[in-house]
Amino acid sequence: MKAVVFDAYKTFPRLREIDKPTPGPGEVLLKVAGAGACHSDVAVFRDFDADFGPAQLKPSFVLGHESSGWVEEVGEGVTGIEVGDAYLVYGPTGCGHCRACSRGQDTYCENAATMPYLATGLGRDGGMAEYVAVPARNLVPLGDADPVAAAPLSDAGLTPYHAIKLALPTLAGGGKHALVIGLGGLGQIAVQILTALTGATVIATDTREDAMQRAAANGAVTVAGGEGQADRIREATGGKGVDAVFDFVGVDPTIALAMSVVALRGRVTVVGIGNGTFAWNFYGAPYEVELTSTYWGTIEELHEVVDLYRAGQITPEVEIFSIDDALEAYRKLEAGELAGRAVVAPHGA
Repeated sequence: MKAVVFDAYKTFPRLREIDKPTPGPGEVLLKVAGAGACHSDVAVFRDFDADFGPAQLKPSFVLGHESSGWVEEVGEGVTGIEVGDAYLVYGPTGCGHCRACSRGQDTYCENAATMPYLATGLGRDGGMAEYVAVPARNLVPLGDADPVAAAPLSDAGLTPYHAIKLALPTLAGGGKHALVIGLGGLGQIAVQILTALTGATVIATDTREDAMQRAAANGAVTVAGGEGQADRIREATGGKGVDAVFDFVGVDPTIALAMSVVALRGRVTVVGIGNGTFAWNFYGAPYEVELTSTYWGTIEELHEVVDLYRAGQITPEVEIFSIDDALEAYRKLEAGELAGRAVVAPHGA
C-alpha cells in the first residue's frame, strides 16, 4: 500500500510502498478515509534529531495522527465494532493502566517515558496511508457524518476543545470576552467551539485578512495584527480586557500580546507549540491572572467534539489531496499556502 513515511531526521517524508498492516489482538484495521497534515508532523521531520525531541519519535514510521476511516477488519478479541462503520481515531496511546490513561487522558500517561510511541502517527504507524491499524479502544464512532472532513477533529478539533473546556469557568456569565490569537486550522475551529459553548463575545486576531474574514463569518469580532493591535483588542472589551485568551501560535510576541490584553483574574492558555517564553513579574501582569498550557485532550472529549460536528456546530475547513499528492500537502503546509486543513483522502473524497 502507499504511505507517507518519515524515515530520516531533518528530511522531507517520502511516499513509499509498504506492507498493508494486520490488526493484532484488540486492534482494528481501518481503510483510511482521511488523514490531516499537521504542523506537529513538520516539527517531527524538520526540527527533531537524535539529540532533540522525544525518543519515541525516532524514524521510521508512517505519519498521520489525525485519522478517520471505515472498519476493514477486526483483530482477535474485538467485539461491538462492525465492518464498514466509520470511526475517528483518538491518536494518543498511553500505557492503558495508569491514572491518566484510566480517565482517557493518554496524553499525560504516567509511563510515557517507557512507551515505544506517543500516538498513532507519532512513533506508531499512522493514518497517512491507505490503511492503518489502531487500538479498538481509540475509536470514536462517526455514524453517518462525513469521515473525510472529520479527520482533523482528532487534533485540530480536540486540542482547542480541551483548552476551551478548561477555561469555561472563566467565561461563565454575561459580558465575557474570549480572544483567539492565530487563525489557522485550530484557531478557526476554536472560534466555532467558543460560539457553540459560551455566550462570550469572541475576538479573533491574525495578520491574514482572508483568515479573519473566515473567523468573522463564524461570528467573531476581528482585529488585525500590527501597530495598535493590543489597544484595539482592549477597546473591543470596553477597556476591561479579555477574560480568556487562547494563543494558537505560542511564540514570544503572541504570548506577550495575550498577557498585555488579559483582564484581572483572567486566563491565558498557550496552545500553539511555538516554544515562546514570557518574563513574568509582579507588576507586569494583572492580578490573579493564570498563564497555562494544554496538550491535546481526552478520548471522552473527542466524543464530545464529534457530537458538535454531527450537530453541525463545528465544521472544519479542509483542502482534499489524493494519496499521490500527499507530499504536496506537506509542501503547502510548510509554505503557508493552505487556507484550511490539508486532508489526504487515499480512497477519494
